[in-house]
Amino acid sequence: MNKPKRTLAAKLNQLYASHPRPDGKEWSNDQVADAIVKSGIVKSFSNSYMWQLRNGVKDNPTMRHLAGLAWYFGVPGDYFFDDDVAAAIDAKIAVASSEPGQPATDPEIRLLAMRAGELSPARRKQALEMLSVVYELDRREQEGSAQTSPEDPQHRTMG
Repeated sequence: MNKPKRTLAAKLNQLYASHPRPDGKEWSNDQVADAIVKSGIVKSFSNSYMWQLRNGVKDNPTMRHLAGLAWYFGVPGDYFFDDDVAAAIDAKIAVASSEPGQPATDPEIRLLAMRAGELSPARRKQALEMLSVVYELDRREQEGSAQTSPEDPQHRTMG
């Protein structure tokens, strides 16, 4: 027996729910549509059209609108066509959001984790090595700025 297909509206609402703003609130239809238009992927995308897509009133958007939605939420275009792909991505997002110490509301962290999960083992190892270097640089910069202050002799200018 086949599982019922998830609707476009259900998938969009899942993306909205799993990609909140940094303050934890849901993005508005206007915010998402405006960002997609500003990206240049589509020429127009209205709040009302987004509402219609999210509520199942419209269910056949253009490929450009779907490409814009995929870009905005950081998912592949197949997310909207293949329920297995959508389920796998939703699971990755859920895992990334529930990991201890990970801020569930930071979309960049979720996107980073999701993209890393799509890499081959060799490329994932490379990404981890690069991330380790960036982490060390950031840590050193933070330690350096905590140890020096504007009153330190290093920050004085010669008069």
